[in-house]
Amino acid sequence: MKAFVDTNVLLYAYDNAAGARHETARLLIRALWQQGGAVLSTQVLQEFYVNVTRRIPKPLSPVAARGILGGYCAWQVEHASCETVLRASEMQERHQLAFRDALIVAAAVQGGADMLLSGDLNAGQIIEGVRVVDPFDETDPTLHQLLGNGIAGGRAAYPESPNT
Repeated sequence: MKAFVDTNVLLYAYDNAAGARHETARLLIRALWQQGGAVLSTQVLQEFYVNVTRRIPKPLSPVAARGILGGYCAWQVEHASCETVLRASEMQERHQLAFRDALIVAAAVQGGADMLLSGDLNAGQIIEGVRVVDPFDETDPTLHQLLGNGIAGGRAAYPESPNT
């Protein structure tokens, strides 16, 4: 399984005030690191940076956030080309998505992802061949599979902030 990670998963992993979602996101990110990473997009990295430095209750410093971003650059990062943006506009129209969400799906398709880990879209929906998985739905067997495979080997290093 090849997973694309949406901004909210990354953000919750570094937001200590997010309670259970913080712990779930940390476990999921750790599991993905142990499995060799996942797919991100420059859009996700940009949204993460803005939100983690400005919008969470205890924002990270720009220096800490840049260090985290640098770590995630080891993952597969998809860039939005003109073709990606055009494809997203078609997906927006065809699937009645917000453009931001359509651009995320287009990057997931471009990156060859099988699933999109996002709390912002309809879980179980298949869009352009990519299955949406709610990473915070404890009943989803895909989530159990990801967490079970990744956590069994113990703690893996991943980009951490002073708050995690």
